[in-house]
Parts: sequence; C-alpha cells; structure tokens
Amino acid sequence: MPLPAPPLDSRRYQQLVDELLARAPVHTPEWTNFNASDPGVTLVQLFAFLTESLLYRANQIPERNRAKFLSLLGVPLSPAVAAKGLATIANDRAALEVQALSKDMELRAGEVPFRTGQGLDVLPIETRVLLKRAVSEPTPELLDYYKLLYASYGGALPEDLALYETVAFDPAAGPADLSLTTDRSLWIAILGRKSDRVEGDDPWLPVRKALAGRTLSLGLAPATDVETRTLKPGGAAIAPADLLSFELPRVNSALAFDADGRPAPTYRRLETRADFDPLTQPGVIQIQLPDAGAIVSWRDLDPLESGVGDLPPAIEDGALADRLITWLRVRATGAALVRLRWIGVNATPIHQYETIVAERLAEGDGTIDQVRQLSHAPVLKGTVEVSSIEDGVERRWRVIDDLLAAGPEVAATGVEGVAGPVDVFAVDAEAGRVTFGDGLTGRRPAPGARLYASYGFSLGAEGNVAAGSIKGGPLLPAGFSATNPIATWGGADAEDTASGEKQVRRYLQHRDRLVTADDFVSIAWRTPGAAIGRIEVLPAWHPDLGQAGPGSAPGVVTLMAIPSADPDHPAAPRADRPFLDALCRYLDPRRLVTTELVLRGANYRGLWISIGVEVAGGASVAQTVEAVRKRIRAYLSPLPPTGAGVADLQGQLFGPAPDPALRGWPLGQAISARAILAEAARTPGVVSVADVLLAEGGRAATAGVEISGLDLPEILGLSVTAGDPISLESLRGDTGGVAPPTGPARLPVPIVAETC
Repeated sequence: MPLPAPPLDSRRYQQLVDELLARAPVHTPEWTNFNASDPGVTLVQLFAFLTESLLYRANQIPERNRAKFLSLLGVPLSPAVAAKGLATIANDRAALEVQALSKDMELRAGEVPFRTGQGLDVLPIETRVLLKRAVSEPTPELLDYYKLLYASYGGALPEDLALYETVAFDPAAGPADLSLTTDRSLWIAILGRKSDRVEGDDPWLPVRKALAGRTLSLGLAPATDVETRTLKPGGAAIAPADLLSFELPRVNSALAFDADGRPAPTYRRLETRADFDPLTQPGVIQIQLPDAGAIVSWRDLDPLESGVGDLPPAIEDGALADRLITWLRVRATGAALVRLRWIGVNATPIHQYETIVAERLAEGDGTIDQVRQLSHAPVLKGTVEVSSIEDGVERRWRVIDDLLAAGPEVAATGVEGVAGPVDVFAVDAEAGRVTFGDGLTGRRPAPGARLYASYGFSLGAEGNVAAGSIKGGPLLPAGFSATNPIATWGGADAEDTASGEKQVRRYLQHRDRLVTADDFVSIAWRTPGAAIGRIEVLPAWHPDLGQAGPGSAPGVVTLMAIPSADPDHPAAPRADRPFLDALCRYLDPRRLVTTELVLRGANYRGLWISIGVEVAGGASVAQTVEAVRKRIRAYLSPLPPTGAGVADLQGQLFGPAPDPALRGWPLGQAISARAILAEAARTPGVVSVADVLLAEGGRAATAGVEISGLDLPEILGLSVTAGDPISLESLRGDTGGVAPPTGPARLPVPIVAETC
C-alpha cells in the first residue's frame, strides 16, 4: 500500500486563532473583549500567522528526510546528454591555401553552441558524389545506338554489355546502396574552384600542390533504417577495419588494357585513420593524400573508353569535367553491405556543449567534505577539471567515482598496501556539485586555497537540430562557411526529480544489472539520448526463428523498443539506427556476459479500415464521426496513451500489474473486425454500426488479421462515414508495384546523353 508522508501538524491560521481565543477565558478570565479591534486579538492573530509559517516548514521535514535518504543511497539522477553530429566547413571565397582548424572550435545553430570534436585541414576544393546506376532493361533503340557506335570504331557490340547511367547522389532521395551499383563503388569527383584556374598546360597544378600531403577529412553517415541490432554473448563484436577501401587513380602513363582490349585501370589505396565503424556509426575518416604528381586522373579518353568498366563514371557536364582534378573512389570490399545517407569532405564531428574555463569557486577552508556548487548545472560527465593554488603552487585534482577509494592526505607509516590517489574529488553531474575528501579519504582543500573549475554543460534535447541549422561560427576565417548536412542526434535532457525517485526503488531491485525481464524494462527506460515510447521484453525468444514460441531460444533476450515520436510516422514510430545504437551503448555493459541481446523495432502491419455508423438524433454528425475516428486510432495504437510514463507502465514495485491497455496494442493479439465494431459502438452519439471493412495491405476484406512475433498494427487508411461504409478499393485507390531490377552484367558502359 502507498505510504504518504504524514503532516506533523495540519492546523491552519484560523484554527490557531480560534483555539487561542477559546483558551483565553480559562487562563485570563478578566479578558472579555474578543472583537477584532481588541489589541489582544491582534497579538493572537500575529502569533497564529507566525506559527502557521513554522508549521509549514515543520511539515516539510518528512519529505526532506525522504529526499536525503534517497540521496544517501547514491543513485544520482541522470544528467543531460550532449547532442552530437557532423559538420562541414568549406573554403568558399578565401585564398588558395589549406588552413588547419584546431579542435574545440565553436559553431552555432542560432543560439545553440556546438564544438568541433577534432581538428581538420580545410581543403580549397568542391566535390560531386556520383554513382553508376545500372540500366536493367535497355530499350532496343538504345542497343541499336551502341551497335552503330561500336561499328564506327570497327568493333562489335560485346555480348556481356551492361549499360549504366551516371547519377548524382542526392541524400534527400534516400540512401545510396553500393550493392546496387555496377561496381560496388561511390565516386567523389574532386573539383577545383573556378577562381583557382590558371592558364597553361596544367591549369590545376596550384590546387594539386596545395593538396599534396594534406589530410582529407571524409564524413560518412550510414543509413538509419535498420531493423535490428544484436549484442552477442561475450561482448560487442568489432567490425573489420577494411570493409571500405579509399582509392585514387594510379595514372602512370597511358591507360592499360586487358587481353580482351578492355580498359584495365589501376588505383592507389590510401592510408586512412578512423575510430568508428563506418557501416554502423556516423563519423569522420582521415585520409592521407599523396604528393601532387599522384593527385591526377585520366584525360583525353576515347569515347569507347570514358566511363567503361572500372573507370570513373563519365561526366556529361563539360564545365564540371573541365574542373576535375582527380577521383576519390569509395569501394565496398567483400560482401559488406554499405548504405550511406550522406558523404562529404571537410567534415568534423561536433558536440553540443559550452565550455566554462577557470570558474572561480569559494576558497578552501580546511574542513572535511567540502562541497562547491558550479554556476551551471547539469554538467557533462568527464568534462570537470579542478585546480587549486596554495602558497603560489598549483595543484591538479583528479575526478574519482567514490571518495572511499581515495587515500589519506597524510600517508600512514608501517602500513602495507597500495594507497589510493589523494588529490581527488567527486562530481554530481546532474546537480553540478563538486565534493572533496575528509582527510582520511581524499585531501581537504587547505584554508585560503583558491579553487578553479573548468567544465562543459549542455542544453540537452535542445541540441537536436535539423540539417542545415548551423550557419557558421564566431571564429571561422573570412570566406569560410559551415553547416551540418544531417540532423544532430542523441541530445537528452536531465532526468527530472519525480522520475528519478521512482527509479530509485527499481534500482535497489536490479542494481544496474540486466537479469530479469523487469530489469530490462527499468534500465532501458533510462537510456540517455533515446526518447522511448514503449518497451517489450521477450525472454528466450529470437525473432529470426520464425513461428517458434517463447522459450525456444535459451540465452537470448529480444527487446522491442519503439520511440516516443517520429516526424515521418507519428502514429507508428520506427526505431532507426541512432535510437538502437543508444540502447546498445547503454545496455551492453549492464547485461550478463552469456546473454545474447537482440534489439528491434516493431514490425508494422498496414491496415485499411472502413466503418459506417448511424448517428443519434440531435448529435453532430461531424463530431461523432471524428470521435469514432479518434477512438479507433487510440484502440489500435502501438504506443501507450499520451502522458503515460514508466511508473504507469510498470506499476508499483510490489503492487499489482498495470492495466495492459495502457501499454498499447498487445503483442500476439489478433485484430478482429468485430472488436473494432464493438469499440466504435461505444462512442457517445453512435446508435449502431452498419459494418466494418478490414483489410491488410492490398488484400481483400477479412474478418480478422493474425498478429505474431513483433507485429503491431499501423492504420494506413481509416474512413468513418454516416451510413454504409465506403469500399476498401475507394479508400486505397489504385496501387501497384514495380519489379526489382535484374542482376548486374559484367561490362559496365555509360549511356551517352542525347544532345542537339
């Protein structure tokens, strides 16, 4: 049962006045005038007012005791998490030179500050990203054209000819899948700026000299529409480092040919450095460029050679082709599945935080357990640095998780063992407090010691800005521009006190380890940087085992997580890669080493529903129809009702289970047209329901749709009308599909654009 904090004294002002005046005849019988104008009554009212103020403070004691007890348990609130992303810096109008920008440079998206995560060489170039997209079914006219073209050069059309068209990579049109190109490659044309062209035989020689020996920072962002992430037993697997190859053309002399007379170009593999997995995580790859003589490409190719085979794609725009300096080829090696939503040069990782340097704190006083409050809270973990100046000597302090692990400030003699660090402090990141030791466990700041703190603090979820929000920075050189090509991600606000207190009880149960199903739910809900709308835990079940029921996969735990919001699919949010990555990073160190954890989003089953209702007399038809529509959407919603939190979905620690209706549509429960009819009939103003037509996708109407595994309903179309329901064909409209392209051929040949 709940145990509310009891009030120590519930009396109010008027009750105190009445009680004092009632006692007056007993103690002072000579006092007989109790009118409001009497000075004695005025004094009684004054003391009643003061007493009520004291009682109010006294009634806060149980709540303060409870808060202090929770604080002593050592379960702090989750601090804010800084958003992160990628930014590109371009040399648009500055001089022809490579400028090296240092780390921690400030960029701004309006009033939101960002900091660069690493330095970079800003190369004075422009780029175009191109793909070789196969033409699966060439027309007879196109084949006849190439027969005549080959015949004009005295050759026959090869039997294994495969035509492709050069396509510019447009991130807005969707991710680029390298497995669907003819050569499993993505080509970056490195172009010179128009203003840097010089006269002579080699108009781009100054640009190549400027690029020689410099570092090209290439930003990559993989596609986010992943279905699953799996954490194998024994720890997270490390992806191979050579799944992507970065190459420049090796132009020694004339273009070489193979035994069949086909172009056989060779490429120079470049040295790269990266600290992330480019197939699953956004990041920046640093590529070392060679000398100026190697930054070239093939020129003056024959029309039957340009873009053929393994050569770079043909550029139809003559102005762009004239500005070409070289090609950077990004090639998928082996069977790597590479899908990129963005790629670009002059990139750097960014984080949303602001830095405070050398903030003056209150001086040390030599007492034990000294606490200093930082001016900004919450602060980011790992950013707090403290220094002190005592008698003109600077001392650097280290952060420590637990002050009990620190050593004494005066070393004990004759005691064996390894003493812990002494100059240490502990940080409460959410509260923004710095705590020092008591002398036995950690040094005490000496009396008069000047204390300084440097740290970073974040705006949390406010740092999740849209693509293109960053417009520049105060320290950017003249002629430079900066932007973020993709939206930033991962920012989360600090945990509020109410949610944190509810999680303390759960923490005492699971101790931050994933053992039971309830542990998975409780811990996953607190994942920083992931706004979770629903979590379902399926122990001993793997989603790839088909129709096998629970208990069929010992050692496996499947966690279905749905975001709380998705701008593209507000009614049925999809779990994208950043969302699943945030869960993986948070849950991986907390799971048992023998547990295989599978994280997936929901598998939505698209439904079309048409309902006809009879509206009661006197009721508004429009309002009743809208009420039915809202009720059906809420009934089939995969998410809990708006405003439901983890406490509502989990219930009390030792109390009854929460109402299943609060968790969204249950897993494994079939969708019945009769149940939808009954739900619509419960709407106020509905006399009866004429009929309910239910269908999945493009299929015919059915009485019910079976749901299994991680399936959940998604309403693709819902019609509610007064009278008979409209047909599903009218609701859906005419739909059709396009057959997938056939497999690639062996000799890619570009399509020659028609000109007049």
